[in-house]
Amino acid sequence: MITTTRVGDWTWELATDSGEIRPARAVQTSVTVWDELAKRNLAAPEGKARILVRSGAKLRDVRFDASGLHLGPDPLAPGSDLAQAMAEAEALEGDFVLTIRIECPGYWLESGVRHRAEKLFSIQVEVWDGNQLVVTLETYSDAWLTMDTRDREQPEVYAENAPRLAAALDSISAVLGASPTPGDENCYAAPSSTGFKDLRSEGPAYVDSWGTFEGLNRASLLSGRIPPCEDEYESYTEHPVRYFTVQREGRTLGFVWASVDDAAAGYVPRTAVGDEAFEVGAGWLLCLRQAYSQGLSPLAALNWLAQGPSHPELGLITEGSPREAESLDALEELSGRY
Repeated sequence: MITTTRVGDWTWELATDSGEIRPARAVQTSVTVWDELAKRNLAAPEGKARILVRSGAKLRDVRFDASGLHLGPDPLAPGSDLAQAMAEAEALEGDFVLTIRIECPGYWLESGVRHRAEKLFSIQVEVWDGNQLVVTLETYSDAWLTMDTRDREQPEVYAENAPRLAAALDSISAVLGASPTPGDENCYAAPSSTGFKDLRSEGPAYVDSWGTFEGLNRASLLSGRIPPCEDEYESYTEHPVRYFTVQREGRTLGFVWASVDDAAAGYVPRTAVGDEAFEVGAGWLLCLRQAYSQGLSPLAALNWLAQGPSHPELGLITEGSPREAESLDALEELSGRY
């Protein structure tokens, strides 16, 4: 399963007595970590980065902020987004706190098949007080766990992916010259220095943590993109649902659905697509609000969306007639797994 909040994280802290740590070193360190992931196909040769520099005396004062920086196969090539932003940050003087964050598309394996997530890992590098470098690696997949985040044992998936993560952590530690500190146990898993602890004997912290928390997290990310409103369809049902697939350029972004009891409707984002799934999802929810304002029932609204004018900016409905899932949970499972 792919999550919107981290499944686990690891931190390396490096201090220096040899002088001030400059932005260039922080950026180069982030690329080095990215390279170690890429060697194992845990990071694709692309991604997006942000460099943020704040005043050391007052963190609210932003001195430099460059986001949406495109990463190619050679992210620090002359003239690249990242190289230009690094040069601008490097020109800054005085006391500052620097943060660089990279969102890494990458691949996990299942039965030998590669599946891609637009944010499989995130890398964050921070510089504090000019002499402390903090590197944090986060993952948003449960492919490294003996039990997935819905409490199902997955020995084959674990065997295909956990060694890749362990090797990456080991190589990152080698190039950084420090050992990682695993993050705290969270609602999904318990990180260790080599990956994650085996929770099969003691059990996870929560029953069906993905089903319990991910739906709430995704709903929050969607609702935060649109104005609040009380005049809309119910967002939950215990009945089967009918749904259409939303695609753009051959990629599935999510699913717009209505319950067969004609009482609820909504949109489920495909988490592996990342932010794009939520951006278009907000638009589909606004379309559903428009259908509600016209007095359409949820099932009628679903057909209205399929038969109405296309909205290329939101993706396109690809089926001629809706499919049916046995429950909303089953549809959410589909949207969160691949």
